Amino acid sequence: MTVPLPQKTSGRDRPGTIISPSILSADFANLAEDSKRALSNGADWLHVDVMDGHFVPNLTIGAPVVKSLRKNIQNAFLDCHLMVSNPRQWVKDFAAAGADMYTFHLEAAVPDWESAQHPVPDMEALCQEIKDAGMHVGVSIKPKTPERLLFPYLDKKLIDQVLIMTVEPGFGGQKFMPETMPKVKALREKYPDLLIEVDGGLAPNTIDQAGEAGANVVVAGSSVYGAEDMTAAIKTLREGIDKAAQREQ
Repeated sequence: MTVPLPQKTSGRDRPGTIISPSILSADFANLAEDSKRALSNGADWLHVDVMDGHFVPNLTIGAPVVKSLRKNIQNAFLDCHLMVSNPRQWVKDFAAAGADMYTFHLEAAVPDWESAQHPVPDMEALCQEIKDAGMHVGVSIKPKTPERLLFPYLDKKLIDQVLIMTVEPGFGGQKFMPETMPKVKALREKYPDLLIEVDGGLAPNTIDQAGEAGANVVVAGSSVYGAEDMTAAIKTLREGIDKAAQREQ
C-alpha cells in the first residue's frame, strides 16, 4: 500500500514540513543504525541518493541497499532520488526493494527536453508506471532546467513531488545556489498543494531562503549527519520551513 503524503492544512500555504536526511552522508559501515539515528532524532524520511556514474559523475548505491534498509527499518519512508540515465529501467527493482518515493530526472527521461513538445508521452508513461508499481512519483530538475516544463505533467496530476536541485547533482557538500529559489516560488504559487523538495547545501544559514520560497521537503546531508547535535540540526531546519509556512496565501 502506498504511504500517504503530507497534505496542506488550514493556516499553511503548503503541505506539512518533511525533513529527509540524505544517507549519502551517513556511515556506510553502519548504515541501518545511522539511518535509525536520524529518524530517532526527528527526521521524517530517509533520502536515498542513487547515482549511476553516467548521468552524474559519481557512483553510489542501488536497489539492494534499499531492500536492506527496508528489511531493517520497516516503517521508514524511503525517499529515493535516481540520478540515472535510464530511470525506466529501475522502476520494478526499486518497487520490489520497498521504495516509497521514486524521483527521476526530467533531463534523463526526456534527453531532448529543451526542444521537446511537452507533455512527452514517454514521460507520462513513466510516471504512470511508477504509480502502478505502488510508489509516489517525484521528478527532479537541475539548476538550469526551467520549472515550466513540469507544468503539463503537474496539471495532469502525474507528479506527486518536484525536487528542485539547489546544486548540480552528483556530489554532496556543495554550496547552495540561491538563484534556484525563484523556481520554488513559481511552483508554490501555481500549485499550493504540491510537495516541493529542495536538495543541496541546505543548512541553518540557507534554510530560511528555501522556506520563504515555498519549499516543504528538505534534503540535508552533512548539515544533519555532521552536526554535533543532530536533534537540534533537524529542529532548526524544520523551524525554518514552518515559520515561513504559517501564512495563508
